[in-house]
Amino acid sequence: MMVVQPSKIVCVGRNYAAHARELGNEIPKQPLLFFKPSSSLIGPDEAIVLPGASLQVEYESEIGVVIGRRARKVSAANAMQFVRGVTCANDVTARDLQKTDGQWGRAKGFDSFCPVGPRVADDVDWAHLEVIGRVNGTERQRGSVHDMIFPIPVLIEYISHIMTLEAGDLILTGTPEGVGKLAPGDVVEVEIPGVGVLRNTVRGDGAS
Repeated sequence: MMVVQPSKIVCVGRNYAAHARELGNEIPKQPLLFFKPSSSLIGPDEAIVLPGASLQVEYESEIGVVIGRRARKVSAANAMQFVRGVTCANDVTARDLQKTDGQWGRAKGFDSFCPVGPRVADDVDWAHLEVIGRVNGTERQRGSVHDMIFPIPVLIEYISHIMTLEAGDLILTGTPEGVGKLAPGDVVEVEIPGVGVLRNTVRGDGAS
């Protein structure tokens, strides 16, 4: 069951300095935006499908922010008034295609490449949110909003001055260091304490 039905999924790249460094990238001077298609969405317990076009599909555990009402040119000071809540998200990425294509549409856009859930929570302490990523029960990632280069209110301000955010739209706020390759049979978990655990299995393309 899908917990969100966004008109657009706006994602922020390299929003954790340690993650930018682990991939050999410079820290951005302003938010680096890209999109994932709504067709990439899957819910909890659905399978992440590894496409045959890629040999290096990686997980990226993220804090997802769900917009609650139309936001256009809002200020960071007022940004949280436009938020419905937070959810767990996984910005699954074909890293080899990201490197070779020169833009990220294909690498980020395959079907099943945006697991989200298990719920949208509004009863959270926004100032102390954490995200934890696990593969097969082993912790691989752990990050906090305190580690973000651009905090959530700043992201909402920046994005809403470019495009109108509609109710239900989803913002993926970046991933901490520790990303890695997925293989068929893996179980990936994204946890935001106080929100829940998003769990998805991994299978090869064409597997049942």
